Amino acid sequence: MIFTKGSTNFDFQSGQIILVDKPMEWTSFDVVKKVKNATKAKTGHAGTLDPLATGLVILCTGKFTKRIQELQDQEKEYTGTICLGATRPSYDQETEIDQTYPTEHITPELIAQAAKGYTGEIDQMPPIFSALKVDGKTAYNMARKGQDVVLQPRKITIYEFEITGIEMPMVHFRVKCSKGTYIRSLAYDIGKMLNSGAYLHDLRRTQSGPHHVDNAWTVTELTEYLFAHKDVILQHAGIQKR
Repeated sequence: MIFTKGSTNFDFQSGQIILVDKPMEWTSFDVVKKVKNATKAKTGHAGTLDPLATGLVILCTGKFTKRIQELQDQEKEYTGTICLGATRPSYDQETEIDQTYPTEHITPELIAQAAKGYTGEIDQMPPIFSALKVDGKTAYNMARKGQDVVLQPRKITIYEFEITGIEMPMVHFRVKCSKGTYIRSLAYDIGKMLNSGAYLHDLRRTQSGPHHVDNAWTVTELTEYLFAHKDVILQHAGIQKR
């Protein structure tokens, strides 16, 4: 059951799916914590979204946390912008530009060919600034300390890679992909294919499986709605109001 706007089913222990439009600079766990505190129920998310990305995060409460893996396995859709002509260690705007490259040779035709070349099943190298574990340590913590990070490529699938606009050096896109895809790595690889450099300038998750961000709550909308019904939420949770 999806907890939609105007819903009056506040039994979060029995299980609800909540669609949230994550704001910039929030982590997925920030959203989970906020909703868990408001619903008084066990809460988890079905797929991490980077802090600098916005868009759809799917939350599961109560007994529906058992469905997290099922929801996480569904294909995702993103829109965003790639900036050509420079690279950053994190492959996005989290870190400073470390090198610049020429872009004068890059044409719309070359960009379209590059996108086509990264459609289908590919072996993708994850960014070192990621939450992947290396010998029990988180890769991004190691990278921030200047330690060597060795990751292995992973098979992912890009179902659709559409270039939706070009305003050099910015390239706007829409991607449909399998779980585990790093759009930051995709941006970096596109730069290499174009004999230049590139990083992810901005990113928005618009869809996961059948669930679309257009139907999601903002964090403010959701928390205000839950606060307005806190008494009935406490009642369902079996918590005595003091």
